[in-house]
Amino acid sequence: MQERGILIGLAGGSGSGKTMVTRRLIEQLGSDRVIVVEQDSYYKDLNHLPFAERAAQNFDHPEAIDSELLIHHVQELLHGRTVEIPIYDFTQHMRKRDTRSTGPHDVIVLEGILILDNPRLRKLMDIKVYVDTDADVRFIRRLKRDTKERGRSMESVIEQYERTVRPMHLQFVEPSKRYADIIIPEGGFNEVAIDLMRTKIAALLHARR
Repeated sequence: MQERGILIGLAGGSGSGKTMVTRRLIEQLGSDRVIVVEQDSYYKDLNHLPFAERAAQNFDHPEAIDSELLIHHVQELLHGRTVEIPIYDFTQHMRKRDTRSTGPHDVIVLEGILILDNPRLRKLMDIKVYVDTDADVRFIRRLKRDTKERGRSMESVIEQYERTVRPMHLQFVEPSKRYADIIIPEGGFNEVAIDLMRTKIAALLHARR
């Protein structure tokens, strides 16, 4: 019988440094043992809407996420099965036709701003982590990412931040910190926190052998 995998929930505001924490964990545990599932891959498909309407959506609200598909895929991965993860086109605000075949692995890192807000996802997690970073640092990182990697103008990033990102962070993301087992200031630069997570994950893996 397939042993259940270990699920690490990694939350925090946009630009908080979640991806760097994930990279550090992969370095510590080995890329052959860890897969990463990004909540951003599970935005609802908006290809039925004109581009202007897609671009105007509130992508920082829990309703923007296809939670049913995300939860189903996480459950499948935890039980040793392979899933087809959607590929989201951030320049067009819609899913691509292609998918990414993923699984199975010992450790699943679920990364996203809203994952600790969802009680059904929290129930599946073995370790719940919140990466806590100052708002100005998060904004600068988001501005750089969205202009360089997602083809956005500086004006559109600022407008979206003021209209939805900051209000939704205060309403949904920041309050979810209370559900975390571990809160990491400074993200992947926090050596003590990374070492604690590695030790805990190793203990869970040993206990399930």
